[in-house]
Amino acid sequence: MEIVVSGIRPTGNLHLGNYFGAVKSFVELQKEYNCFFFIADWHSLTTHLQPENIRRSVKTILAEYLACGIDPEKATIYIQSDVREVAELYLYLNMNAGIGELMRTTSFKEKARQQLRISNTDASIEKEIFNENNKHSVNAGLLTYPTLMCADIIIHKAVKVPVGKDQEQNMEMARRFARRFNATYHTELFPEPASFHLSNKALKVPGLDGSGKMGKSEGNAIYLIDDEKTIRKKVMKAVSDAGPTEPNSEKPEAIQNLFTLMEIVSAKDTYDFFNDKYNNCEIRYGDMKKQLAEDINLFCAPIREKINDILADEVYLDKVARLGAEKASESAAKTLKEVREIIGFRP
Repeated sequence: MEIVVSGIRPTGNLHLGNYFGAVKSFVELQKEYNCFFFIADWHSLTTHLQPENIRRSVKTILAEYLACGIDPEKATIYIQSDVREVAELYLYLNMNAGIGELMRTTSFKEKARQQLRISNTDASIEKEIFNENNKHSVNAGLLTYPTLMCADIIIHKAVKVPVGKDQEQNMEMARRFARRFNATYHTELFPEPASFHLSNKALKVPGLDGSGKMGKSEGNAIYLIDDEKTIRKKVMKAVSDAGPTEPNSEKPEAIQNLFTLMEIVSAKDTYDFFNDKYNNCEIRYGDMKKQLAEDINLFCAPIREKINDILADEVYLDKVARLGAEKASESAAKTLKEVREIIGFRP
């Protein structure tokens, strides 16, 4: 089977957007591909997470992956830092990467502005990095994020990587670094990994703040582990308006977001009922939100219960992590042995 690799940073709980935008598709992918799903705890160090936060977040994401249906017997689920071969390949890729090309990546510029506390979008990142008067600095790991991402992918010789379109530049760099290694050492060791957009299977889940998509950092998310009271409170606070004044009016973005959420989690007749009410200028958003909150809870409840059960079973979590580390390390070790021989190091 073709090899697929995907990772997620342990920076908070999974939300509905993560589930419908990626994880639900991963559950299907594991039936068709040789999948490696990892928890990117090394990547999380670019935001200086504390050790206790990393351990807790890794455990939570692992439990949530399992609760959502990712099967450790079908897919390899592992923690990035358990596969130390990745770090060695990361070193070799850095030796062939240019500082200039890394500094030009959009994701680096955006994150660097945040770490340097630069509000002026016209300010030069390069100038501010070396500005002695700026008391803040840029994490070097942030600069080399694309090479670590490349190492994560090609260590398993993956041919497909499910990513959002915002990761396309980093994927192009991964392909570039794979090509460069092959060209430098006159080998065909690494296939060029292709972006695997899930747009035909995945859904873009809107946030509750009236615009954009649901995200961890935006404060507009419903988490899979949220309890019924929390879900209801969040949904009732979702942005709405005074209602339409003319029949069959186009829905403003905030209102369309509510209907999109309802279309995802509610029965079709429920969606149709409130859609008709809107088109007839009879919509009562309070009633709609109550129904939406109830339907979201009905969807989340069984997953939430599984998450809590798995989190309570330390032995099972450790078993899954160890199994994943063994399978991923076996794959990575084979690749790294070839890499060391090609470069000229003792395998």
